[in-house]
Amino acid sequence: MTLQQQDVENSLKGWIDPYLGKDLVSARMVRAIHVDGDRVRVELALGYPALGFHPVIREALTERIRTDTGVERVDIGFALHVVSHAVQKNLKPLPGVRNIVAIASGKGGVGKSTTAINLGAALAAEGARVGVLDADIYGPSLPHMLGLAGRPEVREGNRIVPLQAFGLQAMSIGFLIDEDQPMIWRGPMVTGALQQLLNNTAWDDLDYLIIDLPPGTGDIQLTLSQQIPVSGAVIVTTPQDIALLDAQKGLRMFQQVSVPVLGLVENMSIHVCSRCGHAEPIFGQGGGEKMAQKYGTELLGSLPLDIRIRERADAGHPIVVAEPDGPAAVAYREIARRLSARLALKARDYSARFPTIAVVND
Repeated sequence: MTLQQQDVENSLKGWIDPYLGKDLVSARMVRAIHVDGDRVRVELALGYPALGFHPVIREALTERIRTDTGVERVDIGFALHVVSHAVQKNLKPLPGVRNIVAIASGKGGVGKSTTAINLGAALAAEGARVGVLDADIYGPSLPHMLGLAGRPEVREGNRIVPLQAFGLQAMSIGFLIDEDQPMIWRGPMVTGALQQLLNNTAWDDLDYLIIDLPPGTGDIQLTLSQQIPVSGAVIVTTPQDIALLDAQKGLRMFQQVSVPVLGLVENMSIHVCSRCGHAEPIFGQGGGEKMAQKYGTELLGSLPLDIRIRERADAGHPIVVAEPDGPAAVAYREIARRLSARLALKARDYSARFPTIAVVND
């Protein structure tokens, strides 16, 4: 019997992508199947960045196709195809940015900014085009964590060119003021500054723009949820009961304004002594998992309380970049794949396909 494309497709349906939770055919990530005698080539267009996972996919699909069809020559090709996903009603995706992902927390001190920077670096390491926006106008930390300094270039039309570090396009109010200058502004000025930073920055063809929000549910968060097109949000917490109580408020805020919560990241989940190796959950245990179950979302992953993560951030060299093969970097990249895969399954934005109708008087 001559091998047909349908035979290969049926074989592909038998492998479940662990990040998507479904097969690549059902997820519409198989671009083409070519059958040429005893040779099969499958072209995949993954909707989420996964460079580090490509070898696993290739090995699994190659073995399955060989077993199911009997062919020996199997080639698996990869392309990244991140699309814009639906945002809040009456809003459209930002020009130059396919998806905005907000990183939020209910309270300070849970490592949200460090998590945001490392997740941005992890997405870039997995093959995506990524930008990071520091939305904390009062206490910008992005310049320090990325080791950046100096004023950005301003182009014609007041377009600000983002600074670059480790493959990330970066923007922060910290680039526009002196390091020790306090921002003594009221709410309307702060929200206006955020909108200017977002809309006046010349973002260059981003798959993801990570927005590092200040903690809480105040003016900045409300502006972002109502006026900025957000594709999804990630909540950062620790296992501690007090942190979880505040994290729940942040999660509920996004749910109430129809911003999908892609999942939770439990930071500082366990401390491993750098001297003796003793592991202890000093902030509690299992809180993130319980909260995820309560609100019908996913625990994207847990991160350790590791002195090297803090040291690398303070040195302006995120651990995902500084120690790419270390356990912390592996954990961040795993979380990055999970959040981007969850986003890939969300509804797409089709607003760009509709023509703009203009009425002109002759």
